[in-house]
Amino acid sequence: MKILIVNPPHTAIGSRIPDDHLPPLGLLSIAGPLIDDGHEVELLDAEFGPMSLEAIAARVAGSGCDLLLIGHSGSTSAHPTVCEIARRARGNQPDLTVIYGGVFPTYHWREILEQEPQFDVLVRGEGEETCRQLVRALESGAGLNRVNGLVFRDGDRIVATSPQQMIRDLDAYRVAWELVDLTRYSYWGGKQAVVVQFSRGCPHPCTYCGQRGFWTRWRHRNPEKFARELAWLHREHGVEVFNFADENPTSSAKMWRRFLEALIAENVDVTLVGSTRADDIVRDRDHLHLYKKAGVERFLMGMEHTDEAVLAKIRKGGSTSKDREAIRLMRQHGMLSMATWVVGFEEERDRDYWRVLKLLLTYDPDQIQSLYVTPHRWTPLFPAIRHRRVIQRDQSKWDYKHQVLATRHVPPWRVFLWVKFIEFVVQSRPRALWRLMAMKDPKLKHAHKWYYQMGKRVWFHEVFGFLFRDRRVLGRKPRA
Repeated sequence: MKILIVNPPHTAIGSRIPDDHLPPLGLLSIAGPLIDDGHEVELLDAEFGPMSLEAIAARVAGSGCDLLLIGHSGSTSAHPTVCEIARRARGNQPDLTVIYGGVFPTYHWREILEQEPQFDVLVRGEGEETCRQLVRALESGAGLNRVNGLVFRDGDRIVATSPQQMIRDLDAYRVAWELVDLTRYSYWGGKQAVVVQFSRGCPHPCTYCGQRGFWTRWRHRNPEKFARELAWLHREHGVEVFNFADENPTSSAKMWRRFLEALIAENVDVTLVGSTRADDIVRDRDHLHLYKKAGVERFLMGMEHTDEAVLAKIRKGGSTSKDREAIRLMRQHGMLSMATWVVGFEEERDRDYWRVLKLLLTYDPDQIQSLYVTPHRWTPLFPAIRHRRVIQRDQSKWDYKHQVLATRHVPPWRVFLWVKFIEFVVQSRPRALWRLMAMKDPKLKHAHKWYYQMGKRVWFHEVFGFLFRDRRVLGRKPRA
């Protein structure tokens, strides 16, 4: 069959402000097994431009595809755009079969099929094997009831099949790197880059995160095979930077060390960036030199909050002392640390933001990023926040960078001012600026300067958007 996979343009600030773009790993992972099954597969990456909805619809119509597959890693905030692309595509080609997958349709499948007639089939959960079986069933004319992990219409009924079994061997499915021109993608200051994934899921029970629900449990690729793939991408395609999509690639100290040693043995000069937990950095203190030698330049560490009571409430499992120690250890071994923290908890007061600022200064991270509490239904936190007022109804702004929920004691304008003030003070503190100017490692200095430049652009864009573009309302409760 002829299949067109569309990566929709994303409205999130992180997609629109930087000059860099990264390839859509999730869609390429779906494409690999389909190509291996003999199907003709094309990827349309509409992030470049970004392409207008009219241009995307024209490309879909001109492709002559039998199936249109759409998905996005920023699933919730991308949903309105996905709906419009599918609506226009079906308007041009009424007989086109439209398939939609990702986190948002996995959990909101019923209302999507009730409200959006342009979608024919929704894929729930991991899509590699499900899409493979789905396309086989469509091609042969077999019923979809036998394919697990689907939701579709049968007349007036909405049918949800049994969940697909979790993929146990992540190396059984390949990424279709051949569908994209890798020279077009960059990150980390214009360096050729891709997104990769060593593991899926997370073993930790943080209530604000849906990783455990979507991925079921933490799994990893074969460390040596994964290292060989990265080395191949570097040698054959010139990829310099590997951005890890993993929530927590370092969960297994043994497997992560095996990967680091395997990549070091490949003898390639690459850069690794991603996310981890401060606990894992402290755990690996005796072999952090392997992180550096393999190419790790920065890890984002979710501090989430600086108050121990809040950390306990969201079941983070960390501590402020370990957070500080992890930042110190990373700096000692020549790696950058990014500390993220979450704002927007209901009982926050002005004094809490002041305390956050003082504690972040004592943490002394290289980079920081603020995120807002967002009422995603699939997180264990949702029952505790479903009663709160929603002040941002534009779903395209549910990207963790816009305040969605009202706080009880601080109005939205003051929450925003506090966040921007904290970001400005922490990133422009004299110690941080001096550290940047005195940095001797040229690769780290290049990366850190790029982050400052990008952060400045995003900071002003957010201020302008808050004042003149974003629309907030008095609010309503999030839907169940």
